[in-house]
Amino acid sequence: MSQELERVYTINLGKVWLSVDTHRATRAINMIKEFARRHMKVEDIKIEEDLAQQIWARGARSPPRKIRVRMTKTDEGYILVSRFDDEVEAEVTPDKETKKIEETVEPTKEESSEDSKKMEETVDTAKETPAKETPAKETPAKETPAKETPAKETPAKETPAKETPAKETKKK
Repeated sequence: MSQELERVYTINLGKVWLSVDTHRATRAINMIKEFARRHMKVEDIKIEEDLAQQIWARGARSPPRKIRVRMTKTDEGYILVSRFDDEVEAEVTPDKETKKIEETVEPTKEESSEDSKKMEETVDTAKETPAKETPAKETPAKETPAKETPAKETPAKETPAKETPAKETKKK
């Protein structure tokens, strides 16, 4: 036969939620069987136990809205519907290997001694900075109200300047 023996489908089970809440899981099973009959063109359908457990896992009232399945045509002539796992497919196809370019630069003795001195200086400054940062945080908070008061005075100066040209136009 030229037909594929195995196919993977995503079945939308959204219409299951239109049925009565106590019959939703059974309706989902029937919808999967109908889907398999339509797409694989075989009347005899068997659902694997793992797939049935996945549908019934949250109870009869709330089956999943979508489900990913693998449909396999067996030698006996029936269709076996099972869960689709991405992990199985990932193992079959090898990942592309990326080339890593590593540069090996060996520092001279003078550079390494300078680097160690810089590291010691940064450690010393790191120990001192927490003590200096606490007063610095308090000072900007005190300055902010002082900045607001001059900002309120500037609009008051602009309003009399606008009134003076208006008076000149009335005199003419």
